[in-house]
Amino acid sequence: MLPHVHLKKNAYLCNMKDLNETAQQTATFLLQVKAIKLNSEHPFTWASGRKSPIYCDNRVTLSYPEVRTFIRQRFVDIIKENYGENIDMIAGVATGGIAQGALVAQELGKPFCYVRSEAKSHGLTNQIEGEVHSGQTVVVIEDLVSTGKSSLVAVRALREKGLVVKGMVAIFTYGLEVARKNFEEADVELYTLSEYDTLIQVARKEEYVHPDQMETLAGWRHNPEQWSIEHGEETAK
Repeated sequence: MLPHVHLKKNAYLCNMKDLNETAQQTATFLLQVKAIKLNSEHPFTWASGRKSPIYCDNRVTLSYPEVRTFIRQRFVDIIKENYGENIDMIAGVATGGIAQGALVAQELGKPFCYVRSEAKSHGLTNQIEGEVHSGQTVVVIEDLVSTGKSSLVAVRALREKGLVVKGMVAIFTYGLEVARKNFEEADVELYTLSEYDTLIQVARKEEYVHPDQMETLAGWRHNPEQWSIEHGEETAK
């Protein structure tokens, strides 16, 4: 049985100016439903081979109606606050951003498309699924930003089709410097509901981690490459 997740009444309708509350509440939910797991003593191995004290799978949030409603509505709030009604379409990044993107598009009454990591090798060889037209304005929905490279592949594909990407909204970011640089170079605005520093503070407060782990968790965020090597990565990537 899925554990019950408690959502304060109308919490997802709070004023957009209280971003800190949103970041903390999002972090709390992600930890509660185990979308994010922290373990510095037995690090996770990412697909790249890197060692990390954090593992994130935000697709888990879709199994919890209260949590996915919170996320959807906060995305909607950010889009309305920053872009008003002047958006033609919502795009989701495959695969994690598809479901949330569709929910946001439905709430806003906007068309939806999603973007693959690369074009299909068969059929119509589409990279973008859905009807899109040059000149349309679009906000991109993502579940997680790590280095930002895969997220920005979607932005590039949309731009190549002539769409105007106004910005990207994601559930969570690790807050890595490489991601900041990549988004800056790509000239893409990024808004996230929460980020790593807030998460580890919430994790400490709610006793998901021991106080002794805080230093090493903070150390990973500042130098993930060196942290990975020190914690068992066989070959630096």
